[in-house]
Amino acid sequence: MGTRLHIAVLGVALVLAGAASANEDPRSGALGLGRFCAAGAVRPLGSAHVTYAAVVRRRAAAFRAPGGARLGTFERLNVNGVPTVLGVRGVVVDTRCRAQWYRVQLPMRPNGIVGYVAARAVGLGRVRTRIVVDLSARRVTLFRNGRRVLATPAAIGSSATPTPTGRFYVNQRLVPNDPGGPFGPGAIGISAFSNVLTGWTQGGPIAIHGTNQPWSIGHAVSNGCVRVPNAVLRRLFAAALAGTPVTIRP
Repeated sequence: MGTRLHIAVLGVALVLAGAASANEDPRSGALGLGRFCAAGAVRPLGSAHVTYAAVVRRRAAAFRAPGGARLGTFERLNVNGVPTVLGVRGVVVDTRCRAQWYRVQLPMRPNGIVGYVAARAVGLGRVRTRIVVDLSARRVTLFRNGRRVLATPAAIGSSATPTPTGRFYVNQRLVPNDPGGPFGPGAIGISAFSNVLTGWTQGGPIAIHGTNQPWSIGHAVSNGCVRVPNAVLRRLFAAALAGTPVTIRP
C-alpha cells in the first residue's frame, strides 16, 4: 500500500453477500454440480457471473492437496481483526456430490497460491461482483452480474514498485483512522503482495484505495497499490464485497 498498512485498521467493515451459516449443499443443485459425481474429482465452481467465497469458521488449515502437505493455518479473524475470507476456485466432492474440500486461493505469498481447505471448516457465500484493473489503461472497472456498473481512472505502481498482475480476490475491507490520509475513506484489500516491498509491514499487501493526492490519479506513482478518486472509492467499497474476484492485467 502507499504507506504502512498498520495505520489503517482501527475501523473495519466486511460484508459477504449471501454468506451461509452452513455450507451450501451440492446435492441441492445450488452449486451447479449436477447429480453424478466422482469421488475425489475437483469440479470447477462458479461462472463468469457468479463466484464463491469461503469464510473461515474458527480455524482452517490449507493443504497443497487434500490431506497433503500443509501450506498454512488461518484463524477466524485475520491480523487486522476482520473475518478471514478465501476465494473459492473449485470443489472436491464424494460420490453423493457432497463437498469434502474446497480449492481456494490463499491471501499469502507467493501471489496466486492455491490450496485446499476442508469444507466443514468454512461457510460458503455467493459473490456476483468482479473487478478488472487494466494497468496499461490505468483504469478500474467494476462488474455486477456480468454488466459493467462503474469505471474510473486510477493511479498504479511506479516502475520501481509496480502493481503485481494476476488473478486475486478481495480479502478484506478497511476503514482508516483518518479519512483525509493517504488511503482516503477506505481500502479494499486484495490477496496480492508487492513483488519488491517484501520487508514492509504484513509483507507489502496490495489494495485499491482512495488518496489525499488526487493529482496522482492516472499516473504510475504508487508503491504498488491502486488509487482511485475518493468519491469513486466509496462506491467501490460498498459494492466490492469480500470474495470479489480481482483481475489485474498488464
